Amino acid sequence: MTGKFLLTIDEGTSSTRTIIYDHEIRVVASAQREFKQHYPVPGWVEHDPEEIWAAIQVVTSEAMQSAGAAAADISGIGITNQRETTLVWDRRSGECIYNAIVWQDRRTAAACDTFRADGKEALVEGRTGLRLDPYFSATKLAWILDNVAGARERAERGELAFGTVDSFVLWRLTGGKVHATDATNASRTMLFNIHTQQWDEELLELFAIPASLLPAVHDCAEQYGVGDCAVLRGVPVLGIAGDQQAALIGQAGFDRGTVKSTYGTGCFVLANTSDEALQSANKLLTTVALRLDGKVSYGLEGSVFVAGSAIQWLRDELGLVASSEATEAVAMETGVVDDVHVVPAFAGLGAPYWDPYARGAVLGLTRGSGREQIVTATLQAIAYQTCDLLDAMVDDGIAPSIIRVDGGMVANNWFLQFLADVLGIAVERPTDVESTALGATYLAGLSAGLFDSTDAIAARWQSDRLFEPEMSNDRRQALLQGWRTAVGRVGSHA
Repeated sequence: MTGKFLLTIDEGTSSTRTIIYDHEIRVVASAQREFKQHYPVPGWVEHDPEEIWAAIQVVTSEAMQSAGAAAADISGIGITNQRETTLVWDRRSGECIYNAIVWQDRRTAAACDTFRADGKEALVEGRTGLRLDPYFSATKLAWILDNVAGARERAERGELAFGTVDSFVLWRLTGGKVHATDATNASRTMLFNIHTQQWDEELLELFAIPASLLPAVHDCAEQYGVGDCAVLRGVPVLGIAGDQQAALIGQAGFDRGTVKSTYGTGCFVLANTSDEALQSANKLLTTVALRLDGKVSYGLEGSVFVAGSAIQWLRDELGLVASSEATEAVAMETGVVDDVHVVPAFAGLGAPYWDPYARGAVLGLTRGSGREQIVTATLQAIAYQTCDLLDAMVDDGIAPSIIRVDGGMVANNWFLQFLADVLGIAVERPTDVESTALGATYLAGLSAGLFDSTDAIAARWQSDRLFEPEMSNDRRQALLQGWRTAVGRVGSHA
């Protein structure tokens, strides 16, 4: 192994970040850049792939300059990414034929309804562990093929490539030499059989997807290829995982029953179910949590589409706070809000509701309601949605006594205390809350030989603070009932 650093590219939904770690997994340098969200039609969300690639190059160069590192100093690259987001590009030019359709996008809801009416939901859930929902890649990919002029014909001729963001980044990093993904990202496409660990021919036929579009699927920790771009030429790509699975790895969630909740653009609760692909009775997802040396660990996951993006909405669209960090002081001064509810269903409702047609609302306003109540109620809504997911998980047989949290929102102590109160269990924050990037770095470290096992990774996890529940059960139940009433008023069947 050459070099003295590991470099991780964390390509998220609203920003791109590069973090450089030394071999003791200490942060040496980092750089981050936000990119634009495109909303061409209500319910549609897109990204410009070239803006993403440009941001990756800029932040990687900035981080390397800050660390005083050249490509020869980097032992390997880890990649973690927003999942399900769908891109199609020309195999010769590497240029995308349409914008990236983001995981939050709802344009294929009607198509999913049609497949459901045709009785295809059981097939999809049985093979993939996923709900038949526009959240996932399959119907987004079909939409591109059917709505971009000539796309389907070019795909049939083998001229196009499909990938989630990791595949696109890998393609660009390797100069178009490698078209691959890892098992965690493949498991989010609605085209991958999580039991056989293969692309599923019957699902490809159902969604009319030519197999020639698809990337090869690899373990999470292995050498994918070697950099062939200006900033990282000659550096091997050694690990890839979708952001939520990477966060579980970063939180040392290798044992059955360990649960983490990540608060980024959305909120995602993921439990390790080991070698059991647990089928949920409560509309949670069964997914690949990790695949190492061909061995699969499965996960049970619940997804909330809007979490940190609701705080951005308070800041950018409503102008109620100057920064995301300012929400903590507002909530501490206001205290728990009983009568105002914000339901941030801007992209529909995820688990356990799965209502793509629901839309956001602010309920319970009176003449005395103001900025403070709306800001605090938005924080509370994110905690309530986490409780919805955990309740479903408990009913499915995963009953944790503690939940580990990470992501940008967990710097807010008021939010974490309220979260512990409504969950009724302890909430633990690690010393390094950037668990997503950390997980991808650990994968690269495994490939590079820095760690000999996942046990060596787990031994590194450290707690920063534990938040114990303090609220009475009667108070907790009353608040949750108010939340459920509010959710019932925004659903498409309300």
